[in-house]
Amino acid sequence: MPEFVSIACIAYLIVISIISMIICIYDKVISKKNDVKLRIPEKVLLLFSALGGSVAMFITMLIIRHKTKHVKFMLGIPIIMIVQIAIAVACILII
Repeated sequence: MPEFVSIACIAYLIVISIISMIICIYDKVISKKNDVKLRIPEKVLLLFSALGGSVAMFITMLIIRHKTKHVKFMLGIPIIMIVQIAIAVACILII
């Protein structure tokens, strides 16, 4: 059973990371077209980070220079990453 859980967790993180990268890139492209109606709300970007896509979202933002001037993202996402790492370590220690 633990092996299945590990595989499921890895698969989940891969999928949520890919989705996080896609919505970040999409928002960047739409932002250049100045179409506010099609933009991804900031709370959705932060939600996907909190759901497990924080590393992929942060790296993507740095690479494509999206939201890099927003303190909410440049501090918020690393804080989310730290919390996620702490939770993962705690889970590993409990098992």
